[in-house]
Amino acid sequence: MILRIKKLFSIKGYSLFMICMLLVGSGISITMPYLSLYSTEEIGMSAGGFGIFMAISSLSGVLMNSYIAKCSDSGINRKRIIVIAMLSSALGYSSYLIFDSYFLLLIMVTLFNGIGAAAMPQIFAFAQESANTSKTDDKTFALSTLRSLVSLGFLIGPLIGTIILSAAGYSGLFLGTSAIFLFIASLVFFFLQNQNNTLQGKNHNGKTSVPLLKSKEVKYPFIAFILLFAVNAINAINTPLFIVNELNGSYAEVGIVVSVCAGLEIPIMISLGALSSRITNHSLMIISCFIAGIYFLVLTIATHSWILIAAQLIQAIFVAIVMGNGLSYFTDLMPNSPGISATIYSNGSTIGRLVGNLGGGLIATFIGFRFVNLVCLLLVILSFVILWSSKYHGKSEVSSKKTPSV
Repeated sequence: MILRIKKLFSIKGYSLFMICMLLVGSGISITMPYLSLYSTEEIGMSAGGFGIFMAISSLSGVLMNSYIAKCSDSGINRKRIIVIAMLSSALGYSSYLIFDSYFLLLIMVTLFNGIGAAAMPQIFAFAQESANTSKTDDKTFALSTLRSLVSLGFLIGPLIGTIILSAAGYSGLFLGTSAIFLFIASLVFFFLQNQNNTLQGKNHNGKTSVPLLKSKEVKYPFIAFILLFAVNAINAINTPLFIVNELNGSYAEVGIVVSVCAGLEIPIMISLGALSSRITNHSLMIISCFIAGIYFLVLTIATHSWILIAAQLIQAIFVAIVMGNGLSYFTDLMPNSPGISATIYSNGSTIGRLVGNLGGGLIATFIGFRFVNLVCLLLVILSFVILWSSKYHGKSEVSSKKTPSV
């Protein structure tokens, strides 16, 4: 494993990609726990108004992401896109301190964060192009390792945010986040070298030759990923409420459940990425549905909090597969369109989280916290059926290693 990790650094710019991904995860998560508090207490939004605010800004990211992805795979300089996206994110977070009008803030955040949403998938796309150029056999491992660093950033970011908030208040929090994105933009601008390889995703007419969502090969997995990300978001909302209200657990037990799952995700994600030479990403996604099904079945019949704590090992495997190998799933389907494949995965996660966040509380209100787990089980089964019935023609690293190049 150590030797395989060392070989990843033979990929051009990989060490810089690692730093950027860790900083991106940290930058996003520093303010995430406090956005709702700041928006309601300092700006005066209602809880419903904040929900609409986040929904609109998230959908803006999906739309801008899709447009920028098409442009990036059609010849626009990817490095320039990343720098502009990082600068835009910095402006987006600074807007919270400049504008106190709901509609002005909504416009600014929707615009700047919408453009900034392209940063992460474009870094993934740049990394995939570098991996293709280096002729590495560990592209899935390389991408899943980068994705694990985003998760690591999400682990340490809230702690950093708490320290900044206690020392410098909300001004320090948002300015510190903006500074992180400015720093990433500087790193990319000064140290990331442009790709010299020719565009792989263009045909003779200059149009990107990818199936996009009009093809069932991409559309059906995209729907399945939305459902799986929605399930994960619903679980994140419902599990703490389920522990406290149904199982009479403590807040400490809630913290243990969240920490155990988050702590296990990263090593499992890296380990699963290393399995890319033995099993296809499509097979891993099928397995993840089985694992998620077992997890929600356990939660449906659980009677004590310790059962949920023990079940986090299962949950961590499910999350690690979806988060870590999901990106490689779409890059296998569209190897010549790294920007679009990374964006489809990113958009699927955004839409899924949005659906889960909006629907999770509503479902719990009508059927109760325990039966939310049953709904998640049904969604996982539906995802399994979609993935099982979809025709997967992605080029896996398993088949590529077995078939010698001509």
